[in-house]
Amino acid sequence: MIGFALCGSFCTLSRALTVMQTLIGQGYELLPILSDSVASTDTRFGEAAFFRRKITALCGREPITSIRDAEPLGPRQPLEALMICPCTGNTLAKLAAGITDTPVTMAAKAHLRCSRPLLLAPASNDALSANLRNIAALLEKKNVWFVPMLQDDPEGKPYSLVAEFQRAPEALAAALRGEQLRPLFLHG
Repeated sequence: MIGFALCGSFCTLSRALTVMQTLIGQGYELLPILSDSVASTDTRFGEAAFFRRKITALCGREPITSIRDAEPLGPRQPLEALMICPCTGNTLAKLAAGITDTPVTMAAKAHLRCSRPLLLAPASNDALSANLRNIAALLEKKNVWFVPMLQDDPEGKPYSLVAEFQRAPEALAAALRGEQLRPLFLHG
């Protein structure tokens, strides 16, 4: 089973759902995990209840939405891999600093205790500024991999990076082999 965690980059949630559909179509069984903001925040990109219903229908199970329910995802309920898609700058920073205060960061902490792949698909407006050091720190960590990224709007948002969501299934296959998909940073 693959853990699939979603964080509050609301403008990319529909792309994350497409990744989920692709992975399910490839035969993966997904365990959804929602950040507090995805589980409870209505935005112009959709209501939290809509995303929760859609994710539940896709995966055939209710998403994990609490720290308590995410904690067993380590040794007691091991996952083959955990993908965080989208992974916000806030979550990147917490993972780099070892902060465990959300269902997603708890799932990552518990999962990494098993030395299995954690795949990050960033979507952050400050990835090339405040979060660049966090990306660098996570690149150095064992069993942490990234979906290749690109600047989605170099002129309008010069510090923004977004994962190439369509490459997430390929990046997952590489992470399961213990490899980082390259090139990591793409030209848009």
